[in-house]
Amino acid sequence: MEKLSAILTCVLFVFAQISCERVDVERKYYEDVPEVELSHLAQIFSAIPIGQEQMREVYDAVHSSSDNGYDEEYTMSHLFENPGSGVGDEVTKAVKSYSVPLKDLIEKHVNVLATKSEVSDEAYLSVLRELGTDGFIKALRESDMQIYWPYSSDWDGGELPIITFDPENNSETNYGYRLVVDEDGNHRVEKLVVDEQTAAEHPVWVINRNSDAKSKTLEMLRKENPEWGEGGTIVVRPRETQTKNPADGQGKSKCLILERFMAKRNYDTWFAGASEFYVKVGAVEDFTASTEAEMRLYNPSITDFLVVVRRKQVGQEIPFNAILVTNWTPQMESCALMITEDDGGTQQTWKCSAVVKIASKSYGFEIGIPLNTRDDIVWRGQLNYKWLEANNNVVGHFGDVDLTFRIEEY
Repeated sequence: MEKLSAILTCVLFVFAQISCERVDVERKYYEDVPEVELSHLAQIFSAIPIGQEQMREVYDAVHSSSDNGYDEEYTMSHLFENPGSGVGDEVTKAVKSYSVPLKDLIEKHVNVLATKSEVSDEAYLSVLRELGTDGFIKALRESDMQIYWPYSSDWDGGELPIITFDPENNSETNYGYRLVVDEDGNHRVEKLVVDEQTAAEHPVWVINRNSDAKSKTLEMLRKENPEWGEGGTIVVRPRETQTKNPADGQGKSKCLILERFMAKRNYDTWFAGASEFYVKVGAVEDFTASTEAEMRLYNPSITDFLVVVRRKQVGQEIPFNAILVTNWTPQMESCALMITEDDGGTQQTWKCSAVVKIASKSYGFEIGIPLNTRDDIVWRGQLNYKWLEANNNVVGHFGDVDLTFRIEEY
């Protein structure tokens, strides 16, 4: 997700010595079409009669997303196609049925609004007129917009939301709409200034954008591969790991595990949501070549993980327990670690050279690592295997994140 759903993202990739150049990927341009703005969707939610059933629908969805390792988010595609489902859920997943889901209220409101000659936001009405009611709903359903509900686990089960949107200007405050029901059951809307403290004390729905839904978190990988186990206590490892025969003189294999990590700060405004850390490891697995000819039989591999650090998790150690290098041999003396927080932008490719040794001579492998132009580089450098052994299961400080590595024999 762009920053809006702020999912904590960290890229950590391993490759022996590196020298990199950037190659821009060709950008695609699309025909201009009227766009439904974040503020337009916020106005819609402030105008429809949201009640406890709709609150429960959003609560179900954001907690399903959270259980799947994503931020507390409810995308428009899921809202219209599978009410109450979260990011990572299959469209066909059976969820609770809602007598009046949000999509019905939105469609009714848009149809009524289309008959009015004036609204408070003329630009909003102009987009509706140009797209038509069906086109407007289609634009919402196919957009990257979503409801982000920070601190949703603190909801008291009764209070109605304050509706706001990401101003997308790095501001920490914006105006919002508080939904209130008086003693006679009449709905009214109060306009107020909203900041993160407001969101920590009251239910706040932020309309922002999603960019992480196409990525798979560690939680999703574990669910798709039951043999890996669930939760953060089981190491994510390949389905089959082959143990070396002690008789062949090699003994047991060693693997490098990222056991825990902790983010020490947020990288975006609270409107953007969690921080998203992409973990990518590039290495020459199981390298035992003794000649240059044998070296050509090997190719570097890249391991890719996404972990989302929600705002309440900043400063807390998070179990990671994923294997970064399955079989580390003595010929791979070091690896490079790069930690980035995802910010989107144009995709580029870093062409990196991983170096291994054969008979005291160095040979390079080329590795292409994707990177976005606006990503924050949290830390980048090399990790020596001897350092990893000396600091086995010890917290290490890497810029704004703390990492705990473990070397394990199997």
